[in-house]
Amino acid sequence: MSYAVYRLPYASDATMIQQVEGEPEELLSCTALNGRQGFVIAPFEVTPDAPILLIPAEKAHCTSLSFLADSGGNSSISSNPSIPSIPSIPSIPSISRKDYSLDFANFHSQLEQGTFRKIVLARCAEEETSLPLDPMLLFHHACELYPRMFISLVNTPKSGIWLTATPEILLDGHDDEWRTIALAGTMRLEGEQLLGEGESARWSAKNIQEQRYVATYIAECLEQFTTDFREEGPSTVRAANLVHLRSDFTFTLPCRNRIGHLLHALHPTPAVCGLPKRDAFSFIIRNEHTPRLYYSGFMGWLGEAETHLYVSLRCMHIEGRHYHLYAGGGLLRDSTEEQEWQETEAKLETMRKCIAITNI
Repeated sequence: MSYAVYRLPYASDATMIQQVEGEPEELLSCTALNGRQGFVIAPFEVTPDAPILLIPAEKAHCTSLSFLADSGGNSSISSNPSIPSIPSIPSIPSISRKDYSLDFANFHSQLEQGTFRKIVLARCAEEETSLPLDPMLLFHHACELYPRMFISLVNTPKSGIWLTATPEILLDGHDDEWRTIALAGTMRLEGEQLLGEGESARWSAKNIQEQRYVATYIAECLEQFTTDFREEGPSTVRAANLVHLRSDFTFTLPCRNRIGHLLHALHPTPAVCGLPKRDAFSFIIRNEHTPRLYYSGFMGWLGEAETHLYVSLRCMHIEGRHYHLYAGGGLLRDSTEEQEWQETEAKLETMRKCIAITNI
């Protein structure tokens, strides 16, 4: 059985979609989402082994977060061994600091040569528990820990089980009211800063430049689909123990039946890829030690009445008692390896905290 359960930022209820019979539809391009409805699970790179998955809309219903927590191991969509997840994607090993150092040197050399203005380097880290943790309890704790974020838990035979807690909207809206964001730049909150929303953050020129690259790209994409859009920001926004720079774009869509084409233009955003985007995307696929699979893709609800699609950041792939955590960071010419490594460590802490609390 395939399922998806998600909670929108600041919401008190979750939405559950279950597919008891059959498997999610497999799509090989974002444009194939034109006119479709359901829960979407999209990878960074769409391939036959990691396709876009669409769970049908017919089985969606709202449920309270307390019900999901109380159901725990008794839930029909828990990690009960009688309904195992048998993903067709391979397990991904944790990347060592040595491998990350090699990747950083390779990626950064391209920036120094002027091949890219920005490129994103990601890695995978593995956590292990003595016994498997119930994915639904992990989802519930993520909702409690991160009220500002979009939280989703998905399980399909093709993808396996993924938990995501992300602050980045890819496409959200309904009727004539739509929005997306440009999210880039990262700072860690410490001490008394954790009591606020990051008001005291002082952004470096590197972070400001990185965010401007992403915002400019988003504006160029929107110009292909609408003449009516507005940009506000950037402003500082908090996500867990981190803050980011965010610009908000609101717009109208004269032609709703081309949402798949808009998603194709937006994904992957420079926030998870780089610039020039297509060249950076190809370089990442060829050279990154860690295949990203469904990390830095997008997930969420695509429907006629409303759409909520988010970039799959701060996520982990769950295999029994093994948890493959993913994080990345945008590299510019003046980036340093130690700073970027520490940024990924801070991002990995989002999912590590979920595991630690659930494992008590």
